[in-house]
Amino acid sequence: MKKLEEYLKGVSSLAVTAHINPDGDATGSVLAVLNYMKDNHPEIQTNVYLQEPEKELAFLPGCGEIHTELSADKVYDLFMICDCSTLDRIDPFAPAYRSAGRRLCVDHHKSNAGDFAEDNEVYPDVSSTCEILYDLMGTEHIGRNTAECLYTGIVHDTGVFKYSCTSRHTMEIAGDLMDRGLDTTSIIDNSFYSKTYVQNQILGRALLESVLFFNGRCIFSVIPESVMKFYGVTGADMGGVIEQLRLTEGVEVAIFLYETQTGVYKVSLRSKKFIDVSKIAVAYGGGGHARAAGFTASGRSRAIINEISAMIAQQLEDAQAQSGT
Repeated sequence: MKKLEEYLKGVSSLAVTAHINPDGDATGSVLAVLNYMKDNHPEIQTNVYLQEPEKELAFLPGCGEIHTELSADKVYDLFMICDCSTLDRIDPFAPAYRSAGRRLCVDHHKSNAGDFAEDNEVYPDVSSTCEILYDLMGTEHIGRNTAECLYTGIVHDTGVFKYSCTSRHTMEIAGDLMDRGLDTTSIIDNSFYSKTYVQNQILGRALLESVLFFNGRCIFSVIPESVMKFYGVTGADMGGVIEQLRLTEGVEVAIFLYETQTGVYKVSLRSKKFIDVSKIAVAYGGGGHARAAGFTASGRSRAIINEISAMIAQQLEDAQAQSGT
């Protein structure tokens, strides 16, 4: 692993982006880079391009400086992509990526082949892109604002340090970041657990209409477009639904679909120990991690669930065959 300082040699302009529909790790990582540059390289012009983050993340330093549209005809010396494994996931900012002098990808998605850009710092076994960035930056260069962004990203992609991707190194990094005076309780409560009244309502609806199958080993729930309109919610209000489904006793795989437009569904997958949901997501052109992945699919919701179920069944059969049981 190179240090970020090596990639910044000879750079006078830097653009940073992450995947569409940015979550805590995507938002935390790009804003961590922005604050790192302010502290260590104010002479380098740095612009962050990102779809508008979830309102729960608005407290992060630099959030108000995010550009949601490209600067016309701007060519950057270095274009840095965080938490993203494919070019189509950085629309509409791909033109600046293509025109940049150099390109760097920092990511931890299993679906990332490691050849996205000319330079790639891709580590699928690491908890989050923010954890990778911590190592790239070096602790001596990380100020409080950068630390707050990194900590938030790690919290979100580890499920507050409970997912299997959490390692001893993850916890050591979190401890070092905490030492910079972060209000970690507020970060966790306000950005991860806090829900509005309507978010609680849609969560309740999703749980009420959930269905167990495969003898209770799997669960799914679907929120159609009509229900979303009834409650006045968007995809940004769906955070936490898939995680609550995953926590159902006896469940190995949770599936959550919500309809973004007629016949088009955003699909989230979670598993606990055995099923690699990233393989399912990749089959649909999506991506993610072994225990958390997602994609967009068109068609009837039941047909999509049936296809996913067949892939789950195949993985279970393969696992049983390998174990000889």
